[in-house]
Amino acid sequence: MFMFEKPQGMRDTLPDLYSTKEKIRSSLTDVIKGWGYQLMETPTLEFYETVGFRSSISEENLFKLLDHSGQTLVLRPDMTGPIARVAASKIKKQQHPLRIGYSANVFRAQEREGGRPAEFEQTGVELIGDGTISADAEVIALAISSLKNAGLKGFQVAIGHIGITEALLYESVGDREASNRLRRFLYQKNYVGYKEEVYTLPLDPEKKRKLLELPELRGDMDKVIQASSTLLSEEGKKAADDLRKLDEILKEYGCTEHIKLDLSMVSHMSYYTGILFEIYAENVGYLIGNGGRYDHLLDHFQAGAPATGFSIRTDRLVEALHISMEDAEIEAIVFSEENRKAAIRLADKERMEGKKVVLQDIRGVTNFEELEISFQNITYLTGDGKEEKNG
Repeated sequence: MFMFEKPQGMRDTLPDLYSTKEKIRSSLTDVIKGWGYQLMETPTLEFYETVGFRSSISEENLFKLLDHSGQTLVLRPDMTGPIARVAASKIKKQQHPLRIGYSANVFRAQEREGGRPAEFEQTGVELIGDGTISADAEVIALAISSLKNAGLKGFQVAIGHIGITEALLYESVGDREASNRLRRFLYQKNYVGYKEEVYTLPLDPEKKRKLLELPELRGDMDKVIQASSTLLSEEGKKAADDLRKLDEILKEYGCTEHIKLDLSMVSHMSYYTGILFEIYAENVGYLIGNGGRYDHLLDHFQAGAPATGFSIRTDRLVEALHISMEDAEIEAIVFSEENRKAAIRLADKERMEGKKVVLQDIRGVTNFEELEISFQNITYLTGDGKEEKNG
């Protein structure tokens, strides 16, 4: 049998899943709007030279194509770059930080699909023009509040700081190539490989000890104090101080029960410059969201400004919520030709009451048993105008 195949990594969103995602999306964006963020859209296609080239997504994961004039375009691989492009033109005119929200599909080609979608939806925010720790705390607290409103209970936000990880690696290793190898192991959460790599490095015992302790620097604020006591650089000490301040503010938001520290955290997103975080849910083996500070991205658009934000993967949030996708409760009104007008009026009345109603000409029904299965509540308008209901 001939099959109509889809491109690798692409998915159909059938009605039940579409309805579920729509509800979850609304639960997230309702909170985002309530915190004063304004929702916006950007084009699906962007110029490679402005957004694609500036994104932190690797070259092989970009979908590229040429327009009629030969310019290279990309399907947007994330929303941070496009929003930074928009903000660059507005930030100069506006004297206060921009708070922007979004919900949109992004596209990333997969070398080997392995069940991973190449197109997926992200919902999130960007807070542009505020370099304070208060801004970092705000987006973390907003992410937590959004997830709670969506109904998620068992989740955790792991928080790290690029400055601490970089300081520990630089002070201990010094060699850039060796640091990159260690950073790659940390990103992959391959702590066995990380430790094996540390043992091979020609370092003194004290530096090796610091490196071996790095993956263990997870948990509460005591870990920050432990890490900061060994840091020599001003950048490292400032990063530890940032996390102390962040912890104090998050306590004021009342959301620390969902938070833990992970000072070995690194990201494939190369534009992160400070506090960063990842969101995990129970019984889901991969992160459902992430975010952090990126203070240099807008430099590429000639509008330097500090910024922070987060994105949540809608598809993974659906999985984490364990929502059973049942058929939406839709009623049917089956009518004969002479009762069409009465059927339309009845449908209008019920829709005004918030019900979902299908109008079905009886001449279009070929299998009444299937009809009875598809709709629990059916109203039949017979030839004499009489209503008969089942369900």
